[in-house]
Amino acid sequence: MTKESFIAAQQGQKLTLEFVLRWLVRDDMVSAEEANKLAKNHKADQAHPLVVIGDQNWRSLLPPNKLLSVEFLTEWLAAHIGMPYFHIDPLQLNFGGIANIVSKSYAERLKIMPVKVGVGEVTIATAEPFLTDWVAELERILNLKIKLVFASPLDINHYLPEIYSLANSVQLANKARTGQAVGVQNFEQLLELGKNKNLDANEQHIVTLVDWLFKYAFEQRASDIHLEPRRDIGIVRFRIDGVLHQVYQLPSTVNNAITNRIKLLGRMDMVEKRRPQDGRIKTVSDDGNEVELRLSTMPTAFGEKLVMRIFDPEILVKNFADIGFSREQTALWSDWTRQPNGIILVTGPTGSGKTTTLYSTLKQIATPEVNVCSVEDPIEMIEPAFNQMQVQHNIGLNFADGVRTLLRQDPDIIMVGEIRDVETAEMAIQAALTGHLVLSSLHTNDAPSAITRLLELGVPAYLLNSTLLGVMAQRLARTLCPHCKTKGEITEETWQELVRPWKAAKPAQVYVATGCLECRMTGYRGRTGIYEMLQLSAEMKKLVVKDADLAKIKTLAQREGMKPLRLSGAEKVAAGLTTAEEIIKITPPMD
Repeated sequence: MTKESFIAAQQGQKLTLEFVLRWLVRDDMVSAEEANKLAKNHKADQAHPLVVIGDQNWRSLLPPNKLLSVEFLTEWLAAHIGMPYFHIDPLQLNFGGIANIVSKSYAERLKIMPVKVGVGEVTIATAEPFLTDWVAELERILNLKIKLVFASPLDINHYLPEIYSLANSVQLANKARTGQAVGVQNFEQLLELGKNKNLDANEQHIVTLVDWLFKYAFEQRASDIHLEPRRDIGIVRFRIDGVLHQVYQLPSTVNNAITNRIKLLGRMDMVEKRRPQDGRIKTVSDDGNEVELRLSTMPTAFGEKLVMRIFDPEILVKNFADIGFSREQTALWSDWTRQPNGIILVTGPTGSGKTTTLYSTLKQIATPEVNVCSVEDPIEMIEPAFNQMQVQHNIGLNFADGVRTLLRQDPDIIMVGEIRDVETAEMAIQAALTGHLVLSSLHTNDAPSAITRLLELGVPAYLLNSTLLGVMAQRLARTLCPHCKTKGEITEETWQELVRPWKAAKPAQVYVATGCLECRMTGYRGRTGIYEMLQLSAEMKKLVVKDADLAKIKTLAQREGMKPLRLSGAEKVAAGLTTAEEIIKITPPMD
């Protein structure tokens, strides 16, 4: 029987295990013996055939011997039967529009799920490609053309009830008109919002939406959640691997109600919408891991914008190699942090991983024999291993006062969240001079610039020479997705842009970003740190004077072995971890 006649014979019937196994054997992906054994053992199984086969964890007999997962089988079978394959991404579904196409009971009965609504057309996913009698009838009822696509039965079963539940929650929340009125369009009106006490953030449908928002943010490895009010709608965006993705649009009233609910959970003043506020939530993800969220609100022209930064405490138990340190960098960093006193600085822009580095370091050196204290603004993550104090500007408690207080607390190690002014810098130096190890962060482009920044702030050069152990600058680079990265080439010109003026040989092999479902078609999955470490040698201290020459400091540092950020990034490119384009984008050029 030909392929076409075999498929034609299946029309109007449910997909069977025998049908799928026969094609797998015919494609030399599964042995006939294994297929017959599975068919015999699962004759009466009511589960979808693709799920039954996926549960076997078989690998294809054809190179590169891919795992026969349900997703892989779905894509493979879609190509065989000539139906478009569709991967259901929950962050791309307009669940409000989808739920209006057909009722939940109708969708569940036919095992179908609307996934996209366009002009004059609706895309519907099915896990039963040969049961299509309903298409003509539904086209007539809806007066829309139906485009049928084949999707994973696991995804349809998982997302179908969820989509209808969320759509119902949004509808109910919209009707309730919880919180701020839709007509708020300018800042003058926004100032009146503080008088609106008619808020109910505990409505069950709002609770459902907030739980769903957190769940998907954790699932998608988001580092930040943005809730942004616009004139008529609210926009939800997730930052994944350093890049913002717009994932949903919600009615304004629903967006405001969600913001109120999250403020309530973060013990913030729900009624106050005119001033920025900070809060925090500690929750548990589906896999049982504790997750901490730091909240920040800001009044905007169309309402209150809320940003939640997600901190995963698991990162603190990783070793330095896991966050991107090379063997030499780990050894040097350990040498610095083992010193009894002195200052260690971590520099870089916002979002470059400074907090992770500092917390990971403190976690490792915070043994029961030492007293570790920190002063932060705000406290990024609550960590029981050390004593944390938060800056309180409203009562005049700043960084300098915080360090002054910590010095009376018998500390061994002090972490200062950030050095922003000469007073904080001088207090940190005072702590180092009196026998304490001090770790802090600073906002500069590279490590040598930290020295000139402190001198510009007014810190005497002789104090820096007495206390500064080292400076580390860092960036976070997106790493290539291990599931889809492919071998590629790098031009001599691009490589020289990475390593100039250093004479580093071009690697024989590099990898390029491709894009797959695992990385949301970006080609990148996860991030790693790249580091530049400057040690204060006796020769370097001669250059740390009142009117220090930054160019001379950089030249000497590189001569003494400091690898600039871009060169550290080039090593990651040569190791096949990231791409030249990514490193060039995030690092300053070498002089």
